[in-house]
Amino acid sequence: MKAIYLLLSASLALGGCMSLRGHYELNAVDASGKKLNKHAFLASRSGIYTVRNALCSAYPKSTVVIHDVDADQDLAGESPYHCR
Repeated sequence: MKAIYLLLSASLALGGCMSLRGHYELNAVDASGKKLNKHAFLASRSGIYTVRNALCSAYPKSTVVIHDVDADQDLAGESPYHCR
């Protein structure tokens, strides 16, 4: 029974992982869409989460827009991100 529980837990954890590739531009915006940070932040791969969290710390209650520079579109499923 423990083996099944462990296998199920590992499957759920790995299933939630997202493989990110490419280059991303992150910006914090207010409710009216005005950009709050002076310069855009760039990140690659899973580094977007570190930058996103830093922007949320600097600009609480803002919205972080994550734009895929290579595909020239917002990152589906991750953008926009509403800070708490």
